Amino acid sequence: MKRVFVVASIISLLGAPSVLAGDVAAGKAKSVTCAACHGANGISNIPLYPNLAGQKAAYTAKQLKAFRDGTRKDPVMAGMSKALTDADIDNIAAYYESLKP
Repeated sequence: MKRVFVVASIISLLGAPSVLAGDVAAGKAKSVTCAACHGANGISNIPLYPNLAGQKAAYTAKQLKAFRDGTRKDPVMAGMSKALTDADIDNIAAYYESLKP
């Protein structure tokens, strides 16, 4: 019985989504330009721009990489994300996930 539990636990962990290992402090420092549209604490004052506070890091990272790589189109976000490294994106995503929505 114990062996079945261990095997089941391992299988469930293998299917679990990976967690981004971003640095929240580095993300906060890098997110200064994001605040112009998305708000100082990730809550936008402009209805056109989405709130980022509390957004799942994996989702934010995926979207930023898509903007940067051109698979998601937006002229403003393409320009904003072009110079970001994968580490920068993971850090920014971790920072916004850490904020209260």
